Amino acid sequence: MRDMLSAALKASRADYTEIRIEEREASRVSFRGPELETASTVLDKGGIVRCLVRGGGWGVATFNDLTDISRRVEQAYEGARAIQGELIDLAEVPVSEDRVTVPLEQDFRGVPLTEKRRLAAGYNDILRTFDPAIIDTSTSYWDSFSRVTYANSEGTLVEEERPMVNVSVSAMARADGNVQRAFEGVSKVSGFGAVLGHEEMVREVAERAVALLKAPRVKGGRYTVVCNPKLAGVFAHEAFGHLSEADFVYANPQAQEMMVLGRRFGQDILNIVDDGSIPGLRGSHKYDDEGVPAGRSDLIKDGVLVGRLHSRETAAKMGERPTGNARATGYRYPPIVRMTNTYVDSGDTSFEDMIADVELGIYACDAFGGQTALENFSFSSAYAYMIREGRIEEMVRDVILAGNLFHTLMSIEAVGNDFEWADFGMCGKGQGGGLPVAIGSPHIRIRDVAIGGD
Repeated sequence: MRDMLSAALKASRADYTEIRIEEREASRVSFRGPELETASTVLDKGGIVRCLVRGGGWGVATFNDLTDISRRVEQAYEGARAIQGELIDLAEVPVSEDRVTVPLEQDFRGVPLTEKRRLAAGYNDILRTFDPAIIDTSTSYWDSFSRVTYANSEGTLVEEERPMVNVSVSAMARADGNVQRAFEGVSKVSGFGAVLGHEEMVREVAERAVALLKAPRVKGGRYTVVCNPKLAGVFAHEAFGHLSEADFVYANPQAQEMMVLGRRFGQDILNIVDDGSIPGLRGSHKYDDEGVPAGRSDLIKDGVLVGRLHSRETAAKMGERPTGNARATGYRYPPIVRMTNTYVDSGDTSFEDMIADVELGIYACDAFGGQTALENFSFSSAYAYMIREGRIEEMVRDVILAGNLFHTLMSIEAVGNDFEWADFGMCGKGQGGGLPVAIGSPHIRIRDVAIGGD
């Protein structure tokens, strides 16, 4: 493989050439209600060539036949020559040569598909038999082991293993025309053992779906809101993280006006970070899909915007450093700027102190869905509780948080000391499916939040 890549790169007539090859073995088992929907194993292999010609642009060729990569390089070169575009520069990065392996205890590739089916069926049966009010269930097991080989004409050559194992469960309950859903998942860079023994999590999902049927709708208004770590992490990712991706900022004049480095976004207690180098997380990798080492990028530090996320191209355009955030969902796509593990860093307030002086507020948990439009956002929490005189009280439902990002960030008045990573996270950005990411946060408290409801 190394010799073949080296020969193809040397033969390239482009000013810059890179080749990325991915070999992936994956399996999936999914149930919908009592029915087995999927039980499959997939082997996939292919690659992508990108060539850059000065005065031209990017030429791209994808392939599944690895025996004639030099021909694909020539096709990508001709594509680059055909483009008349703006001059594209790439920020300088160190040349790397590395091989990254990930040892797995109880490697899922050696586990029979029948055993994976048995695991998913067991979790699904817990949901189905928990309560007659549960009318539908969904349970999925999925694993993937990828070997990614990346080489470019500057001399970088890295090989990296990227394993992942996941299980997710969802229950839908209905009573008198009221339908509610609860869900949970576990995803690890680990072996098969990481998805075993989650029966209690599954029961909690079923119990929550049924409990939501009896929960009253929240009364709309403005409240002090305490977000649990998962909802706070989703907020940081969706409402703020995407605005930190430099390809979006560079192409959007309105975003450029908003995302000015040095602008104060919050109080001194607020710190938001993206870090793809933390071992064992869904968004982690030693190198991104341009061969750039991953690392920590402070986005908001002490309440002030100090950084953003880059590919080599956007870093050169904006005169900033590459951050190792050029990622692709697979070999069929070129890398674009993507988050890795995005989180609100820990503060020093305990959860007890955070709610102690709240006379009437909402404790909002997890995220059911949402949308963002530049600085405006709307999120639905998966479930919530009223806070009354410093105590967590009755469950409520249909809690929708909406507002302006900058006002909301400035209104964060307490950051907890109880940081948690969420076990499941996907990010979509127009590339054929989601990309694994991690989100994390402690509890946070936000004053004066608009809540939709009755």
